[in-house]
Amino acid sequence: MIRISRRALLAAAPAMALPRAALAQPGGFPTRSITWIVPFAAGGITDTSARTLAQHMTGTLGQNVIIENRPGAGGTIGAEFVARSAPDGYTLLYGSQGPMASAVTMYPNLRYDPRRDFAPVHGIGASPHLIVTNPNRPWKTLAEFVAAARARPEGLTYASVGVGTSPHLAAETLQRAAGIGMVHAPYANGTQGLNDVIGGRVDVMWDYPLTSLPHVRDGRLRALAVTDRERVKLAPEVPTVAEAGVPGAELVPWAGLFVPARTPREAILRLSAAMRAAMADSRVQAFFDGTATVLWPEMGPDDLAGFLAGEIPRLAEIITRSGARPG
Repeated sequence: MIRISRRALLAAAPAMALPRAALAQPGGFPTRSITWIVPFAAGGITDTSARTLAQHMTGTLGQNVIIENRPGAGGTIGAEFVARSAPDGYTLLYGSQGPMASAVTMYPNLRYDPRRDFAPVHGIGASPHLIVTNPNRPWKTLAEFVAAARARPEGLTYASVGVGTSPHLAAETLQRAAGIGMVHAPYANGTQGLNDVIGGRVDVMWDYPLTSLPHVRDGRLRALAVTDRERVKLAPEVPTVAEAGVPGAELVPWAGLFVPARTPREAILRLSAAMRAAMADSRVQAFFDGTATVLWPEMGPDDLAGFLAGEIPRLAEIITRSGARPG
């Protein structure tokens, strides 16, 4: 099992971009447009991250890499679509922690197996959540929020983008670490959930810095903590969950690029090289710096396979301990 620490990821040097001619040779893969499935709604961090990478990969591969959003069921609808697609390298999946790891335990009747039905291509990176709330709520810190939750046996409410997704598991992790209970309010997409937190209809949400920080900056949201062991550079004033009084509530979601199982190795390696070249581009790096994402330029197909093999049982333990279930 490959274990990769956040400190090691931060220290990893970006790989050198390969010459474009070496990636798009005449007569070789690809010879037509590629469809990249994002299993979440447009506008969120997964969508914008995929579009940023796809734009660079289009130039490198010499063929269009087209983003197609297929949201629903915590990302499993889009993942199943890719699992059932032709294994030819022309249908990709933006695979994240939820549909590729936690769904194995969360959904007993899951109609695909991430380990059997997909071939890893390349790691993308990891980005922590901010715990955000309406600034008019009485709690100003995470400790005060936890105290309020303990005082209300019926539970405060939290929004997520679906059962088994990283925001859901992060909330479950905090509940267990703090010994509190909350009511889960799953949404079809993060924008809807965030709007209801801003509007005061939901108490709190675990969200990515990319989408929540602008609202924190303009006073529409208050950030209580970050779900990592280190503060994020974009918001150094926001404490970690441990600093805020709830050690053990850390959870950092991740993402990687996958294709259907039995995809030719040549196509996998060509796509992996294109992803690595994208991560070496300064404009791509600047975008991901702005989302508080640590890129994984060195995590090729074999390393991503080992990483996924370790993540599935790790998240299974979190889900089992928390008692989280669909619905």
